[in-house]
Amino acid sequence: MPRIPMVPEHPEDPQLAEMFAEVRQRWPQVPNLYRVLGNSPEMLRAWLDMAWPLRLNASTSRRTRELMILHGARLTKTAFEWAHHVPLALEAGVQQSEIDRLYEGIIPDTVSEAERAALQLAEEVTLGPEASAECIEALRPHYSEAEIVELVLTASFYVCVGRTLKSLDVPLEDRFPAPW
Repeated sequence: MPRIPMVPEHPEDPQLAEMFAEVRQRWPQVPNLYRVLGNSPEMLRAWLDMAWPLRLNASTSRRTRELMILHGARLTKTAFEWAHHVPLALEAGVQQSEIDRLYEGIIPDTVSEAERAALQLAEEVTLGPEASAECIEALRPHYSEAEIVELVLTASFYVCVGRTLKSLDVPLEDRFPAPW
């Protein structure tokens, strides 16, 4: 059970009902995380306004970002985040064998030099307290300054996602296998 109760999937609050309708345009079911965050509609709105552009409107490769998210989820053993992002990673072109390696705690040999630098960024941001200057410098040959900002925001946001999931003890939906 989550530490804060989940709001109904079809809430009476019109603001929340509208946000959940937006979510249903992307997924058939409102994720449990959003149902817990729905206790504060203003914060859920802010969350969506940050999460969706990172996921859908970023200029960096979706594949790279999904690799980063899975790497961070594995480092923190955040089951919800891992389970939700495995299908998204597959859609983004990450191979099952690469996911399996990340699950084992190993950076796949198949990732590019640019992806390897992004995975190092994800690791340093996840384990904290910051990405080193050397880590940022390793990104420069591969990414523009705007893209580096995107990658730092992606790594940082998904640290927030994991901490939120664990702090509120948000349960993984039954349709997902628990990875740990």
